[in-house]
Amino acid sequence: MTPLPRADGRGGGQAGGRAGDRAEKIRSWRQGRRLALSAVFEAEFGQRTATAVLERHLAETEGDPVAASLARQIVDAVTRNRDTIDALIERTAPQYPVVQLARMDRALLRCAVGEVLHSPATPRSVAIAEWVELARTYSGDPARRLMNGVLGRIAREPATDSAQV
Repeated sequence: MTPLPRADGRGGGQAGGRAGDRAEKIRSWRQGRRLALSAVFEAEFGQRTATAVLERHLAETEGDPVAASLARQIVDAVTRNRDTIDALIERTAPQYPVVQLARMDRALLRCAVGEVLHSPATPRSVAIAEWVELARTYSGDPARRLMNGVLGRIAREPATDSAQV
């Protein structure tokens, strides 16, 4: 049985993984983050839950199982911990109330915080770098700076303090 790849793309526990395998794993994890973001964003419109949206997306495509696994993990973290995540965002950046953020920015922050706090397989620094890049791509430089600031503050807090609001 092949071990699952690590979230940081450094292989799945086998020594000396090839560069092509590593690049493929990184692509899978990035795709998983984009899938989760898409599902959480679409759920903002209130027609379906993020979980239902994600499962629909996964059923419509012959997706990568590694990407699907990470996407499910992030969506589950966001849906199960949304109130805690929102409170943490507001405590960390009180000048940006979650309800007043653009839907994309809100979805980006929720997914990012969900992964940083609830994905032990993903090193915090990797998750932060990936979500900051997604914020730049999907929302722009102001969202990138907000994401970097919020996630940086959360990462500096002890794990038990971040998860509790």
